[in-house]
Amino acid sequence: MSRVKRGTTSLKRRRNVLRRVKGYRFGRSSKERQAREAIAHAGKYAFAHRRKKKGDFRRLWQIKINAASRAAGLSYSVFINALKKNNIALNRKILALFAEKRPETFARIVKKVA
Repeated sequence: MSRVKRGTTSLKRRRNVLRRVKGYRFGRSSKERQAREAIAHAGKYAFAHRRKKKGDFRRLWQIKINAASRAAGLSYSVFINALKKNNIALNRKILALFAEKRPETFARIVKKVA
C-alpha cells in the first residue's frame, strides 16, 4: 500500500482559521490555538449582540418618540397609552420615523389622540 501524506488537510484547516482572524491583535492573529479561541468568542458575542441590537433599536425609537411627543405637550407613556385607547396600531419604528423625518404627520397623529 502506498504512503499517504496528510499535511495538506492540516495546512488548509490552519490557513482557513488564520484567514478568519486576520486583523486581530497579538497572538490571536498568528497562533492557531489562540485564533480558534478568538473565533469561538467572536461567534458567541456576534450571536448575542444580534439579539441585543433589537433592544437597542427599540430604546432609540422610544427616545425619538418621547422627544417629539414632549414637543407636542405629551410624555411618551401618555402618548403610547392614548394610541392604544384610540386603536391606532402603529409600531414604534414607524412612529419614530414620523417623529424624525415627517414631523407634520406625527403632529397629526398627536392631534388625533390628544
